[in-house]
Amino acid sequence: MSAPKLIAIVGAESTGKTSLARALAQEFHSPWVPEYLRRFCDERGRTPYVHEQALILETQRIHEDVALQEAAATYAPLVICDTAPLMTAVYSEFIFGDVALYRRAIECHHRYAHTLLLCNDLLWLEDGFQRDGPQVRARIFDLIEANLESAGLSYSVIDGDGHTRTLNAMHVIDNLLKR
Repeated sequence: MSAPKLIAIVGAESTGKTSLARALAQEFHSPWVPEYLRRFCDERGRTPYVHEQALILETQRIHEDVALQEAAATYAPLVICDTAPLMTAVYSEFIFGDVALYRRAIECHHRYAHTLLLCNDLLWLEDGFQRDGPQVRARIFDLIEANLESAGLSYSVIDGDGHTRTLNAMHVIDNLLKR
């Protein structure tokens, strides 16, 4: 059996990343890596400062490494990543005007077999510390896509709501696993 493939799920806020990650992990009997930023905010009761962004990026990557080991040990075909270090770099630029994390984020992103970039076609829902509002989603989507394109990274744009979104993502992953 081949090594498990890393799948990144990225997108602006409130685009269904976590719900999709859970659904795909269940469908493909594979581990998923929750978004570390959410845990960071919940534990501290605040969003990160600029000097904490690199730690968040690296912690997300470390959690992915642990999940890769788990997947290999259980012969799971995939590791589903609810966000990626690239998202930390994008938000570091958007919020702080700091582009220093892109180099490391892109370096990390080359590990993924494929990236699912989620459209902004879901209703925006506020759910705590990380919500900037629906007005910023288009800009975030554009920043993510521009970085994926400029780095020549493999990605698919996923749209649809609910089960349709999950089916669209499953179709992409099924094709990836057939390669």
